[in-house]
Amino acid sequence: MTKKKDMSPKLNRTGWIFVLPSIILIVAFVFYPMVQALITSFQSGAGNNLSFSGLSNYKRLLTDTTFRKALSNTVLYLVVQVPIMILLALAISSMLNNKRLKFKGLFRTAIFLPCVTSLVAYSIVFKSLFATDGFVNAMLVKLNIIAEPISWITDPVWAKVLIIVAITWRWTGYNMVFYLSGLQGIDDSIYEAAEIDGAGAFQKFKSITLPMLKPIILFTTINSTIGTLQLFDEPMNITQGGPANATITISQYIYNILFKYSSDFGYAAAVSYVVVIMIVVLSFIQLKVGDKNE
Repeated sequence: MTKKKDMSPKLNRTGWIFVLPSIILIVAFVFYPMVQALITSFQSGAGNNLSFSGLSNYKRLLTDTTFRKALSNTVLYLVVQVPIMILLALAISSMLNNKRLKFKGLFRTAIFLPCVTSLVAYSIVFKSLFATDGFVNAMLVKLNIIAEPISWITDPVWAKVLIIVAITWRWTGYNMVFYLSGLQGIDDSIYEAAEIDGAGAFQKFKSITLPMLKPIILFTTINSTIGTLQLFDEPMNITQGGPANATITISQYIYNILFKYSSDFGYAAAVSYVVVIMIVVLSFIQLKVGDKNE
């Protein structure tokens, strides 16, 4: 009878040797910067001229109108765009999972392509398409949907709509891939049994597809929430946060503090920790809601 090898972590030094480089890199490039940023948030100044200022940076947040504007914009993008994107990704993945659909590979590639497209390139294209004399306004006027061109980039309300459209266009295909992989893991016999029992397409989607995809839906929702709270690229490249900070986000405000305004490292770190707290709280709530529905 062969002796069973002891796989306890203390004795399995070979395994720890393989894991150790990853642990060192994560501590050095993730945890250490997080702790250092927290310490910096209690300081004021720029560069190496930092001095302890207590809670002054966090008190400043309460009276900062630009921060409140950035926070409200970020929350608006989160509340409006994430549900739309998740529902669109679910609907598209369900359609593309149809075995009778032709050219599935072409459709999947086309829908996934935006998330790997150059940000600068697609921002230029969007600004051209949604210009006052651009293609989108021309088509809407021609179809009699609007009477006069919309100022997509210079109007505060429509600029927000443009950012939401851009984010949805870019990231829906990314979430679709996760749902499509989950759908392909569901046994066809489950749907066949439901059809025998007289279930329709919507009932199968509600009673089979959604429950089976629940872990993936939870993952993509949390992932999308984190991404939206850190949103920077689209407002920066399409609207530059304008007009009059109408589309500015928290991440863009942090950038402005560091590189456009006073280079106040301490205040920028304090603003960044608002994002950290929001991510932790919302992710915790979503995980708890997901556990309750098990």
